Amino acid sequence: GYGKTVSHVVIGLKTAKGTKQLKLDPSIYESLQKEKVEVGDVIYIEANSGAVKRQGRSDSYATEFDLEAEEYVPLPKGDVHKKKEVIQDVTLHDLDIANARPQGGQDIMSMMGQLMKPKKTEITDKLRKEINKVVNKYIDQGIAELVPGVLFIDEVHMLDIECFTYLHRALESTIAPIVIFATNRGKCTIRGTEDIVAPHGIPLDLLDRVMIIRTLPYSQEEMVQILKIRSQTEGIQIDDSSLAQLGQVGVKTTLRYSVQLLTPSNILAKINGKDAITSEEIDEINKLFYDAKSSAKILAEQEDKFMK
Repeated sequence: GYGKTVSHVVIGLKTAKGTKQLKLDPSIYESLQKEKVEVGDVIYIEANSGAVKRQGRSDSYATEFDLEAEEYVPLPKGDVHKKKEVIQDVTLHDLDIANARPQGGQDIMSMMGQLMKPKKTEITDKLRKEINKVVNKYIDQGIAELVPGVLFIDEVHMLDIECFTYLHRALESTIAPIVIFATNRGKCTIRGTEDIVAPHGIPLDLLDRVMIIRTLPYSQEEMVQILKIRSQTEGIQIDDSSLAQLGQVGVKTTLRYSVQLLTPSNILAKINGKDAITSEEIDEINKLFYDAKSSAKILAEQEDKFMK
């Protein structure tokens, strides 16, 4: 016999406001079969992609059977043809990955190679430029809106001169994110160079482009507040006088060191049968451990006693 082909699909859509008879492309037939659409089902068809989604069975058919596994939904209100605005968040990296799918050859060896190892994707500069063109075109047309992200680079002094050169060029792009650098270095040599010393280990031409955030050392009151929040987060009981004592330790040493004293002090308090940390535990733990500055001072004073 002859094979059957679908030339077109005629479908009737009904809402509370009216009905429409549609003559659709045969490609939608498979979507209707996949969703198992029947007369009386509530569906929606996306005009651009032709995607069909079955919402459920119309509640006007709820009395057909005494027991039914179907989910009944009310008849849609409003017009049959509706405009719906869909907003999708997409990163430039998502677009790069979606467009960087190299296809192997069709011979048997290349097909076996694709089965044995996963596909490798390569994002080239040419691909990035093409995607940037498309994105800029969409922005100009009003189809897309650019929302710049935030790139946080900690320990920025660890980057070498080549990384700084790349960042310098990338920051000039119109679609560049907001970049935040963090470092605790003063003047130091830029990595990748032999004798170029710069503030924070960042080249001067790049440093001239950034805005340096003014920071101040923590006061004792601020340290006490931070320690209080940290102890509450970790479920550690500590009285106010002990918090003030830890704040004094933080002023003399560092905030990080005083925070690190919380856990061993809490363990010692439990060993002593106490519910909360007291000044006795802090004094004992502070004598057991050194902060970085004290350790460096002892090392400098007793340098001859250590192996070189």
